[in-house]
Amino acid sequence: MSQPEHLRSDYAHFQPITTRWHDNDLYGHVNNVVYYSFFDSAVNTYLIEVGGLDIHDGDVVGFVVSSSCDYFASIAFPERIEVGLRVGKLGNSSVQYELAIFKAGEDEACAAGRFVHVFVDRTSNRPVAIPETLRAALARLLRD
Repeated sequence: MSQPEHLRSDYAHFQPITTRWHDNDLYGHVNNVVYYSFFDSAVNTYLIEVGGLDIHDGDVVGFVVSSSCDYFASIAFPERIEVGLRVGKLGNSSVQYELAIFKAGEDEACAAGRFVHVFVDRTSNRPVAIPETLRAALARLLRD
């Protein structure tokens, strides 16, 4: 028997999220597009709380330029989930996040995805080097 590809132990940081009633679709499970919202919320919470990102007045903002998600098992309201977060690649102005959705207390992911942020100057929308405080926070999540 092969080992599952996305295990809780593979991720460096976890963001708890509670599913909401309107996350469910007509089939009775969380709709696929909502997973991207979970990913975005987990990453930005980390960037704000740990990296000091100022989403309202900072000079630098992160734009999502690429994203994907694979689904393995469904989740539904009301469930508590945790988004596992790690960094796959850390460039000069970009970072690739690797994420997974886990039901609270479970070791195997229900879904796994990735997305890429490019950090840009808020005024010009041109790529800039990732600020050092953010870079340090992201470096802590680098995958081995």
